[in-house]
Amino acid sequence: MEEFGFYGTILRHEEFEEGCKAACNGPYDGKWSKTMVGFGPEDDHFVAELTYNYGIGHYKLGNDFMGITLVSSQAVCNARKLEWPLSEVTEGIFETEAPGGYKFYLQDHSPPESDPVLKVTLAVSDLQKSLNYWSNLLGMKIYEKDEEKQRVLLGYADNQCKLELQGIKGTVDHAAAFGRIAFSCPQKELPDLEALMKRENQKILTPLVSLDTPGKATVQVIILADPDGHEICFVGDEAFRELSKMDPEGSRLLDDAMAADKSDEWFTKQNKSKASG
Repeated sequence: MEEFGFYGTILRHEEFEEGCKAACNGPYDGKWSKTMVGFGPEDDHFVAELTYNYGIGHYKLGNDFMGITLVSSQAVCNARKLEWPLSEVTEGIFETEAPGGYKFYLQDHSPPESDPVLKVTLAVSDLQKSLNYWSNLLGMKIYEKDEEKQRVLLGYADNQCKLELQGIKGTVDHAAAFGRIAFSCPQKELPDLEALMKRENQKILTPLVSLDTPGKATVQVIILADPDGHEICFVGDEAFRELSKMDPEGSRLLDDAMAADKSDEWFTKQNKSKASG
């Protein structure tokens, strides 16, 4: 598979002519695409889903997403080779930004045998309230907790990427660039999860729904929101495993889509700017 900057490989790429009924591409109804990028298969690796809305040139960032931390001396080497800005925040840990402004923290060490992605950090306005939601309601295990630094590390398994909640002063602002975190679980558990959220008067953004992918599996998903509005998608594992298989044509499909996207050229000729999300 093709190497993708400092963030692993392209696992697959898909194009869609209209918006997703579960708002997978945000609050947009037009043509969009998604590209899955990671260090290995989704069965046992954290994977980033990059969504591209044709015609949208900029998304306003909030303070909700605080960054992804990964261990990879190769990533640091790649960033330097590409002359990508790096800032050493502590010894051996470098902060950098993706083109859209999303932060990454690169640890300059050899990656572990498991997933090099260590954690995803989200901002929360009330740590205890968020901890109750993610741990008591969603069943995540607490791995670390630091009251003084207002942070807690959670996860579903020892060898998987962790979720870090970082308390901040003030409210969490999602602006227009927020995404969501997704987990797979046995499909039979989804109705019970929906019922639990209803009993606890928690926000359900998308009730249990089936999503069709042309020529591929139909998956069931439910999308929730935590106390700060962070979106969480739970997807039925059985169909998801079929849907999430690595596509050997992923890199070519992405290259073809980028070559065919003449939106920048069209907007320039029309003396117009792409819309801001």
